[in-house]
Amino acid sequence: MTNLSKKIKNKTAKVGIIGLGYVGLPLAVEFAKAGFYVTGIDISNDVISKISKGISYIIDVQSSDVARLVKSGLLRVTNDFSVISELDTINICVPTPLRKSKDPDVSFIITAVTEIQKYIRKGQLVILESTTYPGTTEEVVRPLLEESGLKVGEDFYLAFSPERVDPGNKKYNTKNTPKVVGGTTPKCCEISKLFYSQVIDTVISVSSTQTAELVKLLENTFRAVNIGLVNEMAIMCDKLGIDIWEVIDAAATKPFGFMPFYPGPGLGGHCIPIDPLYLSWKAKFYNFTTRFIELADEVNSLMPDYVISKISQALNDAKKCINGSKILVMGITYKANISDMRESPAITIIEKLEKQKAVISYNDPFVPEVVIDNKLYHSVSLDKNIIKKFDLVVITAGHSVYNWSKILTDEQIIVVDTRNALKNEKKIKCKLYKI
Repeated sequence: MTNLSKKIKNKTAKVGIIGLGYVGLPLAVEFAKAGFYVTGIDISNDVISKISKGISYIIDVQSSDVARLVKSGLLRVTNDFSVISELDTINICVPTPLRKSKDPDVSFIITAVTEIQKYIRKGQLVILESTTYPGTTEEVVRPLLEESGLKVGEDFYLAFSPERVDPGNKKYNTKNTPKVVGGTTPKCCEISKLFYSQVIDTVISVSSTQTAELVKLLENTFRAVNIGLVNEMAIMCDKLGIDIWEVIDAAATKPFGFMPFYPGPGLGGHCIPIDPLYLSWKAKFYNFTTRFIELADEVNSLMPDYVISKISQALNDAKKCINGSKILVMGITYKANISDMRESPAITIIEKLEKQKAVISYNDPFVPEVVIDNKLYHSVSLDKNIIKKFDLVVITAGHSVYNWSKILTDEQIIVVDTRNALKNEKKIKCKLYKI
């Protein structure tokens, strides 16, 4: 048994997490809860300040847990990368966005690994969790770390383990969501699995880092393609005069061979709109075109425009046009009951409506204010009298806190519901348009 294995088993291993966002902070809290001394590293002074004060900015992490762990000394945060030399394990949980050209941007990974390379020592374990294209761990991370003169599998351990965070999920969290891990060597995989097993209920090992990297891309490509399919079906059903939501509900009664996916105003979040395009980009190096992925991306990317067309249709029916109309956007996060606005289609819809000279307001109990195209918006207060002042209401996130039957009480209110949020509302009175 290695010295690091012993430290992991007796919880004396010092754990480091680089990047304290939706992935890093929950992971840091789980290890600290288990009794490990955890150091979070982040370049944001705001992040460091909040955690130091015991404040959580992540919906899945309670401030009370952060405060307790910080006070006990089990969790500390810093922007000083030199602490890496004191750590036994380092998890990289930094963003991996796409460039405007839809090519992968791994600059955050490279920056983090470059810092690790300065301070790496023998016996440490480095695990990349940031979603990326197959080959990143071997082709980018490993060479940078080995520039230190240390060798993977001999002097230090290197692995990849895809994050599987679903913000706001009440059933599945960091602890009970199965964790996949692949190492650059069998020993790297073994010790990484041992590490995660201390805090996560189920850990599954695969044969390589490339396999582990592709696992995450397959998971989210599966979702993106199926959402693209149902979005296209929604547009077709609209032309046929058929309710796509009724069709899906009926199809979902089949106990085998069908899984329900639902249309919407476009893809949001950091994963589904982005991850499949990592795979599409990688495939081009092998003269292979990922036709399903690219077609799904095309369909999903056009959904905000489809929503605009529904808004235009609804206003035209009322002898109005978008130009000059007062439009209230309800829910601007990428899905219900969270504060995460990453890649939110509501933002795209607001930008497009602004360009057509609509007068835009929004309400979102999770987002008190937001800057869109250098313009500051504040969430407006909400009641049935305020609603009446708008020419149209568009629902882009159906937060459960909305009491629709209390605010949509006027028959003259025009509503475009992109989430089927009004499905079970029997008492509302409005002119309803759905996608």
